[in-house]
Amino acid sequence: MNNKPVIEIQNLDHYFGKGELRKQILFQINLTLKSGDVVILKGPSGSGKTTLLTLMGGLRSAQTGSLKVLGQEIVGAKKNQLVKIRRNIGYIFQSHNLLECLTARQNVQMSLELHPQYSRAEIKQKSIEMLQAVGLSDRLNYYPQNLSGGQKQRVAIARALVSHPQLVLADEPTASLDSKSGHDVVNIMQKLAKEQGCTILIVTHDNRILDVADRIVELEDGHLKETLLTMN
Repeated sequence: MNNKPVIEIQNLDHYFGKGELRKQILFQINLTLKSGDVVILKGPSGSGKTTLLTLMGGLRSAQTGSLKVLGQEIVGAKKNQLVKIRRNIGYIFQSHNLLECLTARQNVQMSLELHPQYSRAEIKQKSIEMLQAVGLSDRLNYYPQNLSGGQKQRVAIARALVSHPQLVLADEPTASLDSKSGHDVVNIMQKLAKEQGCTILIVTHDNRILDVADRIVELEDGHLKETLLTMN
């Protein structure tokens, strides 16, 4: 596994609005994420966590400073560059965002259909294997309405990881889950990340899952600080 930076952020500022309504949300953010890191980003509501995550994911245009994802500068990047970068990133959201009209397997397959190098048979097989890896081998053909909250989030994890992305961004992935389901979900993410050498950033309020992190960083009023881990 190489230990090259997957994300390099230097002196990043971000603003919402224009003119007199312009408000600064992020202030002089500096952060580096290395290959294989599991990093938790925490902080109170309104501190800028989701904004920072969407900037890293190329879902929003970065404005000033430097933000490199997989060696590509995102500040000032054109739309088509952002689309290319997004193909190397897996996303997991608080609401699993599964398509209700598709089975668990079909939801996972959608992620691979963006990658032309795979045949239909390979896409199906890889999707089945990833659902088996998250403990859903008996739910391949279930529709989301017939899955529990924890099972839906496992499908979302499988969809995010099936294409072996170099970076996974998870926004409050345990928010709607009970304590055990939440911990199971992040343990699966951590295990698969280590196996695939992928970097995971988890935005969370959930103090119950802090033990899966290699590092914890905290945003407060748009300023970033690192929290020293006291766990082994």
